[in-house]
Amino acid sequence: MTAAELAEGLASYLTRVTGGPVAVAELRQLPGGASRETWAFEATFDGESCPRRLVLRRDPGQTSVDSDRAHEFHVLRAAHASDVPVPRVHWLGDDAAVLGARFFIMDYVAGETLARRLLRDPEYAGARRVMARQLGAILARIHAIDVAAHGLEFLAAPPAGRSPAAAEIARYEQLYRSLAPEPHPVIELALRWLDRHAPAARRQTLVHGDYRIGNVLFDHDGVRAILDWELAHRGDPMEDLGWMCVKAWRFGSPLPVGGVGERRDLFAAYEEAGGGPVDTGAVHFWEVFGNMKWAVICIAQAHAFLDGGVPSLELASLGRRTAEVEHELVRLID
Repeated sequence: MTAAELAEGLASYLTRVTGGPVAVAELRQLPGGASRETWAFEATFDGESCPRRLVLRRDPGQTSVDSDRAHEFHVLRAAHASDVPVPRVHWLGDDAAVLGARFFIMDYVAGETLARRLLRDPEYAGARRVMARQLGAILARIHAIDVAAHGLEFLAAPPAGRSPAAAEIARYEQLYRSLAPEPHPVIELALRWLDRHAPAARRQTLVHGDYRIGNVLFDHDGVRAILDWELAHRGDPMEDLGWMCVKAWRFGSPLPVGGVGERRDLFAAYEEAGGGPVDTGAVHFWEVFGNMKWAVICIAQAHAFLDGGVPSLELASLGRRTAEVEHELVRLID
């Protein structure tokens, strides 16, 4: 579907769901989003003189990571109602025939997402100083979301009798074995290590599942919004803390929390905001798990390109990152 066809389809859909004519303009695809398309546009609704700035979040076609647009839509709505900084969602299009793929439409929030700008540009020096603590406090709010009260029982949860850690290991091992005909001894080693060191979670909460730099919208004052909730599930809250500390999200910075801060600041802010005690041993486990998970996702994304499903050079380039992650796994396990 071309950009012009997408704009025409958007205008037709919004006209139908709002009951009045809607004009769509300035449609442009936003950078990033290897597994999902994100488009910004302006929509002028019937009876309104000023256009609204909105965002379309759409599946690109074949995807290698399980997610569901309806699930992400409902989780975002619950997060917004719980005072988590997220874009407000408006319309869910779960019929792929409307725009060629499943989608939803949400508010546009001004800010930056590019890690290179956050970590290197002088204008974001102030943001870098405060973001580790901001991210800890926001994560405590996410983990406090009442799953039952917001109708999120549909979110994947560990099977009865299985810990969140064991369930996540099994999920990504299954994905790995379905995608990797070539040998990856380090991933095999990591899977064995994880099986031996899996912690028993003290509690289960809503887990963002992809809480990292790159999915954080920021400005000069720090965090503006948390994005990309497609991997949200129920599990061990320490999983999100460990994922934030994965080396890939430091983008060359020596600082362990997304390249912007220290673990102690992230953990302290999380606890002060009511997130509960941080189990540093469990966080280390989830950091090791996160690197294994990222290695598997890199393989999966590369196969989405190599198998002819998604013609994206970004997906193709992710395959080479697998070796970098394997090196980090050896370091962490040793």
